[in-house]
Amino acid sequence: MIQTTNGSGRRVFNFPAVHPYANVPLSTLLTSLITLSDDISDFQHKFFSSNKRNSRNAIRLIHLLQPFLHDIRENHSNLPSPATLCFTELHLIFQKLLFLMQDSTKEGARLLMLMESSRVATMFRVLFRSVAAALDVFPFDAVDVSVEAKEDVLLLMKQAREGRFEFEVEDEEVVMCVVNVSKLFEKRVAPEKFDLKRVLDYIGVLKWSEVDKEVKFLDGEIEFEWLNEKKKRKKVDILSSLMGFMSYFRCVVMEIVDFEEGKSSKKVDARIETEMILSCVNSDDFRCPISLELMSDPVNIETGHTYDRSSILKWFRSGNAMCPKTGKSLSSIELVPNLVLGKLIQQYCNVNGIPFSDSGRRNRDMTRTMQPGSAAAEGAMKLLAGFLCGCLDNGNVEQKSRAAFEARVLTKTSIFSRSCLVEAGSVPLLLLLLASSDSSAQENAIAALLNISKYTKSRSEMVENWGLEMIVGVLNKGITIEAKQHAAAVLFYLASNADHGNLIGKEPEAIPSLISLIKDGTDRSVKNGLVAIFGLLKNHENHKRILAAQAIPLLVNILKAHEKEELVTDSLAILATLAEKSDGTMEILRFGALHVAVEVMSSSSTTSRLGKEHCVSLLLSLSMNGGENVVAHLVKSSSLMESLYSQLSEGTSKASKKASSLIRVLQDFYERGSSNYKTSVIPREQFIHVW
Repeated sequence: MIQTTNGSGRRVFNFPAVHPYANVPLSTLLTSLITLSDDISDFQHKFFSSNKRNSRNAIRLIHLLQPFLHDIRENHSNLPSPATLCFTELHLIFQKLLFLMQDSTKEGARLLMLMESSRVATMFRVLFRSVAAALDVFPFDAVDVSVEAKEDVLLLMKQAREGRFEFEVEDEEVVMCVVNVSKLFEKRVAPEKFDLKRVLDYIGVLKWSEVDKEVKFLDGEIEFEWLNEKKKRKKVDILSSLMGFMSYFRCVVMEIVDFEEGKSSKKVDARIETEMILSCVNSDDFRCPISLELMSDPVNIETGHTYDRSSILKWFRSGNAMCPKTGKSLSSIELVPNLVLGKLIQQYCNVNGIPFSDSGRRNRDMTRTMQPGSAAAEGAMKLLAGFLCGCLDNGNVEQKSRAAFEARVLTKTSIFSRSCLVEAGSVPLLLLLLASSDSSAQENAIAALLNISKYTKSRSEMVENWGLEMIVGVLNKGITIEAKQHAAAVLFYLASNADHGNLIGKEPEAIPSLISLIKDGTDRSVKNGLVAIFGLLKNHENHKRILAAQAIPLLVNILKAHEKEELVTDSLAILATLAEKSDGTMEILRFGALHVAVEVMSSSSTTSRLGKEHCVSLLLSLSMNGGENVVAHLVKSSSLMESLYSQLSEGTSKASKKASSLIRVLQDFYERGSSNYKTSVIPREQFIHVW
C-alpha cells in the first residue's frame, strides 16, 4: 500500500499520494502507517538545504506519534469507525509529508527548494494542521490507550496547531542574496564571489559536480514547461534566472572540476545485474502501442498506460482526448515520465547493440534555448562568455583548458550560449588551442568547437580564421581518438555549406584522414567518419576525391558486417549518393556491393526504414547506370521483389516511389526479355560485368 518511490520518478512539488482503499484491514493500515512514519523519521540524518528548523520540528512531531501507533497496533484489534477514519487520513497526510521530505533533501534541487522555502514552510504548516484535524476524530474515550501515548498525542495536536512553521529568517536572507545577484546580472554587472559562495555554502553545494546537477535539474524543469505546453512565463523566468546563477557560479567560482567516483568499479557487476533483469523482461513491452517502435521517451498518461512521448503528443494534438489502448476519455493529458522503463529500454539497447537516442536529448526542443529565458539569465551568460574568452586569451595552459571545458559544457545544449560565445570572440581563441600539446586542452577545444559549429553563424568565422587547416590537423594527428572524432563531426557541420565542403575536400589530408578514422573500427569513429563523408558529398567536387580515397571497400565491409543498424544506414546513404554517377556505380559494382545490397534489402532485422530507403535508391541507381547485367541479377533474386513490394506500403514516401520505379524496371526486363530490353531505360554503353 505504501508507494515505494524514492522521488526520482516524479517532479518536485508533485505528490501522487493515494487514499487507502475501502475496508483495508486495520492491522495492514497501521503497519503501513508505522512504516511511513519510520521513513519520515529517517530524514533526521539527511541534509536540508532550507527549512532546517521546520524539517526538524516536523520529524520531532512524527516521533511523538509513533508510540501511540505502536500501542494501537499491539493492543487493539477492533476499533470504532472514527479510529479507522483517523488512521486513513493520517496515511494520506504522511505520504504527502514523505514526498515533501524527499523534495527538501533532493540533490540537484537545492537552490530551487531554497527559493521556494516560504511555500515549503506553508506546506509543513498545512500538513500538520491536517494531522491535528485527523487526530481530533479519534475516540480516546472509547479506546483504552496508555497515559504516556495519549499525552504524546495531545502534545502533538497542540503543537501541530500552534506550531509556527514560518519562513525562516536565515532562508529569507539567503533568498534575498540570490535576488540581488540576479538584479546585478540583469544590469550586466559581475557579482562579488563572496555573495555567490554564501548562497552555495548555505545550501550545501560545494563541488563542481553538485553545481552541475543543479544546472541540469533546473534545465529539466524549464524543458518540462515547454514539453507540456504550459509555458508559464513567470515560472520559466525564475527557473532561467536560477540556472544562469548556477552556470555562472560553476564556471567562475568553482576552482576544481570533479566527477562522480566509483562508477568504473561497478561496471562489471552492473552489467551482469542488467542482463539478469533483462532476461526476465518481454522486449515487446518496450515498444510504443501507437508506433510499435522502441520507445525513447516513455511516459504514462492518466490511465496508467505507457506510450512514447512523441507518439502520444501527436495523438493528443490530433484532437484525441482518450487513451489509445482503452478508449477511455481523459480528464487530463498530463504526461508523467516513466524513468524506470526508460532506463530499462536504454540498457536493453546497450546490451543488444541497438542504437539508442537519449530521450531527453532526442525529443528535446532546442528552439527554446535560442532565448535566455530571463534578463538575469541573459546577463549571466553574457558576463560568462566574456570571462571565458578572457581566460582563453590570457590564461596559462591549465586555465585555457578549463575555459574550453566550460565552453564545451555550456554550448552542449544551449543555442543562446553558442551565440554568446561566438559574439564574444571565442572561435579564433579555441582554434588556436587546437595546436596545444596538452591532450585535455586540445580535446576540450575541439569539442567546444563542435558544439559551436551547430550554430550557423559560427561556421564562416571558423573558415575565415584558417580553421579548416587546424581542424583537419586534429583529425589527422589529434592526440586522442576522441579529439579526432570531434574534428570529423565539426567537418560535417561545416560541410553543410557547399563552398566550405569544397574547401575541406581540397585539404590534402581531410578525406584520407576521415577514411583512416573509419578504419579505426570503434563505433563512434566509424559513425563520425561516415557522417562527415556524407556531408562532403553535398559538393560535387568531392565525389571523385572520395572514390579516389578508396571509400567504397570500407563501406561494403560495413554492410557485410551489418551488426550496427545505424552504421549500415549511414553507409547505404553514402553508397546511394555515389551510385548516382556512373563512375561511382562502376566502383561499387567492382567491389561486389550489388550482392551485399540485395542481402541487406532482404534483411528484416538489421536495417532501419531509412536504411531501406537508401538501399532502394542504391539499387535503382545501379540498375540505371549499371546496365543489363545488374538488372538480370536483381530479377533472379526471389526475396528482393518481396522486399520491394513491402516498401510500397511500409516504407517512407521516398522509398515507396523509388521501389515502384525499380519494380517497373525489373518487370519490364522480365516481360520483354533481356534481348529486347529498352536501352532508353538502361544505357547499354554502361554495361558492367558484376561477377
